[in-house]
Amino acid sequence: MGTARTTLFFKDRPLFGLDIGTGSIKVMQIGPETRKKRPVIGYGMTRFDPNVMKEGEIVDMKTVAKAAKDLFQHQLIGDITTRRVALSVPTFRTYTREMQLPKMNEKELAEAIQTEAEQYIPRPLDELYLDYTITDRTENEVMVYMVAVSKNIVDSYTNLMHVLGLEVVFIEPSIIASTRLLGLDAHNELPGVLVDFGTRSADISIFDNQHVTVTGTVESGGDLFTENIKDALTVSHAEAALIKTKYGLSLSKKQGEIRKAVEPLLSQTIKEVRRMVRYYEERGDGSNKIGQIITMGGGANMPGLNDYLTEHLRMPVRMFDPWQVLDYGKLQPPSYAERSMYMTVAGLGLVQSKGVIA
Repeated sequence: MGTARTTLFFKDRPLFGLDIGTGSIKVMQIGPETRKKRPVIGYGMTRFDPNVMKEGEIVDMKTVAKAAKDLFQHQLIGDITTRRVALSVPTFRTYTREMQLPKMNEKELAEAIQTEAEQYIPRPLDELYLDYTITDRTENEVMVYMVAVSKNIVDSYTNLMHVLGLEVVFIEPSIIASTRLLGLDAHNELPGVLVDFGTRSADISIFDNQHVTVTGTVESGGDLFTENIKDALTVSHAEAALIKTKYGLSLSKKQGEIRKAVEPLLSQTIKEVRRMVRYYEERGDGSNKIGQIITMGGGANMPGLNDYLTEHLRMPVRMFDPWQVLDYGKLQPPSYAERSMYMTVAGLGLVQSKGVIA
């Protein structure tokens, strides 16, 4: 029905990661492992008017291309030495599903996945690119993780790469890239929940043995925190952003007002985390318990956020710092407030020829 696999095979040559978010572009190139860390060859970030994106699709190619060219020419720290790129698409613009299917041959498996997708996805499959990966096998069954995304979104991204003179090698949802980096963390042995606080939404996923098994999205992001604080405290947007990053939910004279302002957004996050944890634990044999919650993304930098989530979820919550497993050498590191923003693009940068570094 017009579906297509989007994974591409590639030869043994370097590539870099490129993450297009709502109003931002981030790039990072990572070299081969040295001393159990991955050296960063170059990285950078730039912003653009988020209105040039519509439902995940780039609708003003000229503006985004100009921002990207300016990033490559003037804002890189280090260097990008290749034109081959691994791309991410926003998780909240994808349809994902984990499937447990009987053991079958490859052709039958593809047909079964398409049949399942037709029942699950509320739009025609000929409008989507569909791909899947096998996450586990038993004697009689196979576990599959399926992803589908609008052709309009993917094509707008690949068209941008063509304008920039870049070769697209690999495309995947942002949350998959993030969990690849998380796989290098020394504390990733426990199943956990990954909460990626973006600009306007929070992507939430369950990861187990370095695989994403369940995903969800709620309206709860950094810009929304700022807007709610702005309205509650009757201050300008710039003042609200400063209050959010300086005080957040930590103890301060304005703690009560700030907490009241952002609680409606955080309650949605907490509710979704609880729902996903319950679903994951109830479908197992009782041994698969969630042991940690990890936050990331620009919205995760609000002071006191992890303590707030720990208090309400009664589970340890920590923010993952990607620079724990990356070595920037002589390069100027990003500020502490920006580090978590690079998690997705760092995960993309870990994609290497002949497979994925893990």
